[in-house]
Amino acid sequence: MAAQHHLYDAVVIGAGIQGCFTAYHLAKHKKKVLLLEQFFLPHSRGSSHGQSRIIRRAYPEDFYTNMMDECYKMWAQLEHETGTQLHRQTGFLLLGMKENPELKTIKATLARHGVEHQWLQPEELKQHFPNMRPASGETGLLDESGGILYADKALRALQNAIQQLGGIVRDGEKVLEIKPGQPVTVTTPSGSYQGKSLIITAGPWTNRLLRPLGAELPLQTLRINVCYWREKVPGSYGAAFPCFLSLERSLGPHHVYGLPSREYPGMMKNTPDEHFVLDRHPKYDNIIIGAGFSGHGFKLSPVVGKILYELSMKLTPSYDLTPFRISRFPSLGRASL
Repeated sequence: MAAQHHLYDAVVIGAGIQGCFTAYHLAKHKKKVLLLEQFFLPHSRGSSHGQSRIIRRAYPEDFYTNMMDECYKMWAQLEHETGTQLHRQTGFLLLGMKENPELKTIKATLARHGVEHQWLQPEELKQHFPNMRPASGETGLLDESGGILYADKALRALQNAIQQLGGIVRDGEKVLEIKPGQPVTVTTPSGSYQGKSLIITAGPWTNRLLRPLGAELPLQTLRINVCYWREKVPGSYGAAFPCFLSLERSLGPHHVYGLPSREYPGMMKNTPDEHFVLDRHPKYDNIIIGAGFSGHGFKLSPVVGKILYELSMKLTPSYDLTPFRISRFPSLGRASL
């Protein structure tokens, strides 16, 4: 049966964690929202899939550490609203030589923001984490607030919350065409939908939707080394063996992450500078783009969804979006804000 031509306050394309949090914020603010997903839910093709993700405040950039304060509160709020445990605190350990510049920068960021942390010299590192075998001379920076998020559980909880708040989730509907205008018209095999605004959070399929609209982002495949392992006793993983990130390049050209999980994420894309895109389309100001989240986007999704909601409703963004503008890629032109 063909879809009806209802007019929505916003149509969101992509039911990964960013799209779900965007729809969640819209629905919480009493907006009529439609969330479209090309695959039948749940699916394992996107970067939001999997059992667990790391959550941390430890970043070199002040703007991410700043955003994480509100993210922790929103994750806790979602847990309370849904009655589902979504987060487990284990600590997050960064490993590197004492003179590693990135390690020093992250330590300074944590100190500026008053985040509890410990700098562990090689002998202290062995005492705190006797099960780990760091390289000779390697030091540790422990972000005590770090831990893991239960990714699949979070997606299901959000999708249920959206529907309970009055939002509509339609899966198995691949977008065939986007017709810009006031309103935007989105066509799927089931029919057409209209939205006063459109938010594209389609992960690795973003450029397929943007190219017919005259834009393309420099998205690239994320390259990191990830060490996943199964817990012998589910839920037993804790502060005796925290999530970790090795900043040293001796093991290869990319950082090495470690966390417990039974499943790998699907396709993962980010931008050349590894920062998100949170902006309006350069030509159509009621089409909002959220992209480049792979690597550190999952934990930041509550605030990302809030920002995309604010952009779609033409509200003043809660955060400085300078690091996330499309205009930082000169070949793409300046977004019409």
